[in-house]
Amino acid sequence: MVRGGVTRRSFLVGGLTLAGTGLVGGTIASGRAWAAAPAGPAIIDCAGWGARPNSAVVPIWNQRPVKILVHHTATPNVADLSRGSAESLARGIQKFHMDVRGWLDTGQHFTVSRGGFVLEGRHRSLEVLQAGQRQVEGAHCTGQNVVAVGIENEGTYLSVNPPGALWDSLRALCVLICSRYGIRPTEIYGHRDFKNTACPGDRLYGMLPRLRTEVARGLGRPLVEGEADKESWPLLRPGDRGPQVQAAQYLLRAAGMREVAPSGRYDRLTAAAVLRFQELTQAEDVGMIGGETWPVLARTVRRDAGGDAERAVEVLAAQRGTESVPDVVTPREWRRLLGTGGAPADTSTDPEGPPR
Repeated sequence: MVRGGVTRRSFLVGGLTLAGTGLVGGTIASGRAWAAAPAGPAIIDCAGWGARPNSAVVPIWNQRPVKILVHHTATPNVADLSRGSAESLARGIQKFHMDVRGWLDTGQHFTVSRGGFVLEGRHRSLEVLQAGQRQVEGAHCTGQNVVAVGIENEGTYLSVNPPGALWDSLRALCVLICSRYGIRPTEIYGHRDFKNTACPGDRLYGMLPRLRTEVARGLGRPLVEGEADKESWPLLRPGDRGPQVQAAQYLLRAAGMREVAPSGRYDRLTAAAVLRFQELTQAEDVGMIGGETWPVLARTVRRDAGGDAERAVEVLAAQRGTESVPDVVTPREWRRLLGTGGAPADTSTDPEGPPR
């Protein structure tokens, strides 16, 4: 798994976790108190849902995570909201991650079921969160596994919102994580912010500004206007059309994919070029342009450089109307032109070593 460039001195070796206790109602079953943050949810630990032992040492890093990544499981939106269903989901995820993907354990740190049950994902995640000083290395997003806590939310949220019970528990869990680790609520992201994926679904992703706002309120630190909207990259998929697609097509041509016609339609030739570009850049080849491919594709460009890259700028500038465009278009300026500017990421809490 990718370790995000973290220095060796910051790494502490964890151990094989073979057993544990269930967490019910905010206290561990053995009687040891859980000093929860405000509105901290009850969390069912690995033993509580019948997890298999992890197959290798769980890596633990001697640093705090600096962000939270929200995912959806892309599983059916089941009507069974019971604890039993939640535990069955956790076992199914672990089986897939270990037996199909070949990972040492569940990839995410925590899982929230549609019924609002919160479960520990990877072994030792709950223990380490309780201490609030270190980070269990996950396997939920390449490049983010050491610096971000991964939360899977049961269901598929491309066209529907998550149920209220799930939302309430996700918010409470984020409040707890932010409180324990000193993470700012503005540092809550979706999986697609860093990968070419639809995860956590269009609807749940669109609710992240609300989540940041509500988590900040739960921490007693209300956000100022506009702070909940973060810089991001748009997700483009086959069948999409418009200026964003046309700009991406010009950028693909500038990168050598000359077979692409800048029509503004994400057609078959565009999809093939995207796959080839992703193969060349060693990105996940899913045929979508998201948070992993945009930063490579939308490189810094001068407006007077000519060629297809400048044409991409012109397409987006025309859409934005009277807004001024600087002579040098940086990644942040690209996001503004693409309509996904928002507030910049906060880097003040980054630990020494891992890049963001």
